[in-house]
Amino acid sequence: MVQPQEPEFQQAYNELVSTLEDSTLFQQHPQYKKVIPVVSIPERVFQFRVTWENDKGELEVNTGYRVQFNSALGPFKGGLRLHPSVNLSILKFLGFEQIFKNALTGLSMGGGKGGSDFNPKGRSDSEIRRFCIAFMRQLARYIGKDTDVPAGDIGTGGREIGFMFGAYKQMQNEFAGILTGKGLSWGGSLIRTEATGFGLIYYVEKMIELASKGKESFKGKRVAVSGSGNVAQYAALKAIELGSTVVSLSDSKGTIIVQDGVTPEQIAAVGEAKLKFKSLEEIIASAPAFSGKQVKYIAEARPWVHVGQIDIALPCATQNEVSAEEAEALVAAGCKFIAEGSNMGSEAAAIDVFEAHRANGVWYAPGKAANCGGVAVSGLEMAQNSQRVSWTDDEVDFKLKEIMVNCFNNCYDTAVKYAPEEGLPSLLKGANIAGFLKVADAMFAQGDCF
Repeated sequence: MVQPQEPEFQQAYNELVSTLEDSTLFQQHPQYKKVIPVVSIPERVFQFRVTWENDKGELEVNTGYRVQFNSALGPFKGGLRLHPSVNLSILKFLGFEQIFKNALTGLSMGGGKGGSDFNPKGRSDSEIRRFCIAFMRQLARYIGKDTDVPAGDIGTGGREIGFMFGAYKQMQNEFAGILTGKGLSWGGSLIRTEATGFGLIYYVEKMIELASKGKESFKGKRVAVSGSGNVAQYAALKAIELGSTVVSLSDSKGTIIVQDGVTPEQIAAVGEAKLKFKSLEEIIASAPAFSGKQVKYIAEARPWVHVGQIDIALPCATQNEVSAEEAEALVAAGCKFIAEGSNMGSEAAAIDVFEAHRANGVWYAPGKAANCGGVAVSGLEMAQNSQRVSWTDDEVDFKLKEIMVNCFNNCYDTAVKYAPEEGLPSLLKGANIAGFLKVADAMFAQGDCF
């Protein structure tokens, strides 16, 4: 049951169910309706107290969570978010999306999500280490390499994963691949940091190729990117590598607009400074890569209404970062391709705007499909851990691109089959139906539905 006090989860639930009902799926296969009330409730939810000591010797208390949503396709898989906004609604929405995102990768992974309302910003390494150990002391009893394999998310990078992994290893007395996003020297995978951003670009490549019948590519396109974390950085770098001009980045405090295009050197400067939690405003004022460049900073703003003429929009920051008004502005600015690097990056009304303009060549790709590259390489890291091997970056990148191409083809073909329309098919419907079908079939086979 969806609770009224869980707006983010309600939004994710409504998006999935409305697209299923707006297709021919239930007309062709009415038995699948039985799955909705089952798949929309987590198998289990853990909430726990995390008590730790700050640098002043004072006791601090946070709340930790793990939502183990669905294991029909494999061990629960999904990130750990450390951010003051974390609550059960957000984690249930993320876990619900993760079920179908993981299904679209084609790998054996269920869906889950977790984290805490702890804020790592402004904390010392020692405080973060003490929190991570206290957090893992509670979480360790609920996870395992064949049960639940968490990963990083907002606020949980390589440092935090390292502290948590070390704590788990000491508590359980085993070296197992129970977290992904690990360091390369102790079980991590090459391309994991880049995977979500690279995978996003590989997905959009297929959108451009199909929409233009092979006549166009990223070359010469103007691309608006929001966010400035790993997803935004590596999406921007790959887009630049393919010949496009990236005109924006953003963070929680504002947006930078570079009409001539952000450079790889500037993106590297952003990446280095963001590890120290610096804002974009501070970075452009102090980083040599931005010295003497035409960079416009707009405080308290997202990029979408400020980028001018644009071909591609890539929301890569957080949920609900594109409003209906901003969606209209993007369409008016000539944007033809919108693909989410963030989870549920567009408000429901914004998605309605994009879908309404599909007949005019505007094509929208939801996060559960377009950004599944990150969890796909997490799955590849799990496979490498199981085999005690490490693949080269070329091997991992090849597998990542193959997964993203297959994901696009699956979304496209499913939309054509169950939601046939003139012109471009709805990738939103295709992604939701394809992910749902794979999970539903497994649930029927295992007796979760009957």
